[in-house]
Amino acid sequence: MADQLKISIDRSSPVPLYHQVVQGIEAAIHSGRLEPGSRLDNEIDLAARLNLSRPTMRKAMDELVRSGLLVRKRGVGTQVVSSQVRRPLELSSLFDDLSNNGSKPTTEVLSFSHVEADDATREALHLPAGATVFHFTRLRKVGGKPLALMENWVRDDITEINEDLLSSQGLYGILRNGGVNFRLATQRMGAMVANEYQAPLLETTPGSALVTMERTAVDDTGRNVETGHHVYRADSYSFEMTLVQR
Repeated sequence: MADQLKISIDRSSPVPLYHQVVQGIEAAIHSGRLEPGSRLDNEIDLAARLNLSRPTMRKAMDELVRSGLLVRKRGVGTQVVSSQVRRPLELSSLFDDLSNNGSKPTTEVLSFSHVEADDATREALHLPAGATVFHFTRLRKVGGKPLALMENWVRDDITEINEDLLSSQGLYGILRNGGVNFRLATQRMGAMVANEYQAPLLETTPGSALVTMERTAVDDTGRNVETGHHVYRADSYSFEMTLVQR
């Protein structure tokens, strides 16, 4: 693979050797020489071809896995996930997070439909023209208090979804039961003020602060599975992240 990717190692460069490997593989992925799903040689063979130590090669591959470009699969090896996704995430649903913390969330399905995907949804989920999706909006409560208003679009070639399931389970639990193995996601968080539609549902006043989250989740085959726009009461919920110096 090293020869095919034209990875060159400059031992006189101040750039660490492992990072030169990372840069070479990243360039191959972004240029399309390595397509999603492509398998890489094992670390021992790669290290030998590049005349590097195995720990150096392992560090490079670990970095690429953490950045979301590669995935290790038992019995298959190391594969390219997607050239478009860069940040690894701890993938869980709000339902899972609340349940794991000992809360008992409830869900009210406000709308549910099985419709032809619009342009934005087709782009987000990489679907062809004419494809259909499940589209629904839910209100998540804890202790009877509204916490989140969630709108999602899910591709319909995975498993059946209906209002009863959405009322009793978290979306990710439904999809995992349908065979989805979540791997990574793109996520964007922000803030807004509640509008006339959101405020009464969340039992707050128009103009109150809301936390926003947009996410598109990807499975271990590189398939975009679901995309969603969520808003949370800022006085009841926050996101916590761990930042690492590299």
